[in-house]
Amino acid sequence: MSTNSLSRRSFLALSAMLPWSLRAYAAASVPVGLELYSVRNALTDDPTGTVRAVAQMAYQCVEFYAPYFDWTEPQTKDMKKLLDDLGIRCFSTHNSSSYFSPENLKRARDMNLILGSKYLVMSSSQPKPGLDGWKEVADTLNAAADQLAPAGLKAGYHNHELEFTPVEGKRPIEILAKNTQSWVVLQLDVGTCLEAGSDPVAWIRANPGRIKSIHCKDWSPDAGKGYTVLFGEGAADWKSIFAAAESVGGVEYYLVEQEGSRFSEFDTARKCLETFRRLRPA
Repeated sequence: MSTNSLSRRSFLALSAMLPWSLRAYAAASVPVGLELYSVRNALTDDPTGTVRAVAQMAYQCVEFYAPYFDWTEPQTKDMKKLLDDLGIRCFSTHNSSSYFSPENLKRARDMNLILGSKYLVMSSSQPKPGLDGWKEVADTLNAAADQLAPAGLKAGYHNHELEFTPVEGKRPIEILAKNTQSWVVLQLDVGTCLEAGSDPVAWIRANPGRIKSIHCKDWSPDAGKGYTVLFGEGAADWKSIFAAAESVGGVEYYLVEQEGSRFSEFDTARKCLETFRRLRPA
């Protein structure tokens, strides 16, 4: 190692010595966006109008989910121009596991490059039974990461309840974390982590630097509520989650996600952002 390089431990130590004001500024600069699955019906009917409405709510970024893959190249370029005109970003896309296959990855890569995305996140997987099936998923992520790297893109994985539910005494998410390269992102879905009985704060702290984005979806154990509660109405301890994400998790952006609520899609997205800003002021 050259004398000009720093070990991870030295870097963290120096970071801790930064003036509080600089560290606070870095935390405050983390943008909040919307996972567009939250407004999926509107997005299907009117993609450009939906993105405009989301930007007008003061969301700073968006995450497109799987249907973006079916756009033409001109449609994708038009969407990027719209994002630029609105002053918002697309940092990642939410992808079917099939997009990580050799025959689809190149197209997914090219579409993400047009959108200005940094991360291709696998939204879920259907592994073979047992822990070996999850190791195969890890192999797929590693292979994709290697192929995406020359283009400056990274691969990631998004958890659901399944990944936090033990198999043969081990949580599959631990298998994925252990068997993937350190630059494969672990996108944390807070609600599903909670539903599985796991602690999102402990998970963030156990994987420093790998939680680049968080799906801010709440969950309630109360009968009949589940994921229908708005952000801030469920069991998540958001202030502790934000603190862990910004001190050790390496979070670069947050994404509000809502599967449905007692309000319309747009009203839900708006109310969730209002609560987010109260719990974590910009």
